[in-house]
Amino acid sequence: MDVSTPDPESSGWLSDDDLELIRRRTPIIYVEAIPVLLDGRGEVEAIGLLLRANPEGLITRTFVSGRVHYGESIRSALLRHLEKDLGTMAFPQLPASLQPFTVAEFSPLPVTELYDERQHAVALEYIVPVTGECIPRQDALEVTWVTPDEAKDPDLLEELEGGRGSILRQAIGFLGAW
Repeated sequence: MDVSTPDPESSGWLSDDDLELIRRRTPIIYVEAIPVLLDGRGEVEAIGLLLRANPEGLITRTFVSGRVHYGESIRSALLRHLEKDLGTMAFPQLPASLQPFTVAEFSPLPVTELYDERQHAVALEYIVPVTGECIPRQDALEVTWVTPDEAKDPDLLEELEGGRGSILRQAIGFLGAW
């Protein structure tokens, strides 16, 4: 049996039409990362949020996020999306054992707080310390750094697309900063 490796540079190894068909029929696995800056004691000093224009042209805040490709490890997908959104000099610090702080399920129907009109998606949510300079790339316009207290602002939480404010609240609680 001849098994060829798909081109990892293609858009998820699927044509746009194939991806659209699959999105309508099966849940898609995503990884999402919330970058953080740590002080010398390992305490969170700042949480990084991406500013991005969505397909409708609205400016929203979100996390580093993207699909896991067929045959790709969770670690590789996470590193690929961190580099894509934060640049090659972000230097993310992934632990030896990748344990998400939560799992989020996005519905294509507005029946839950977490909503993605394109698809039913399941996202593994990670908090990832970065030690380098974050220079947004591709569709990320900027990385905004906020303190854990600033991240609790209801207006900021509301700005996060798709209901991700609830995930950020969980992250802050996981970090012991709520």
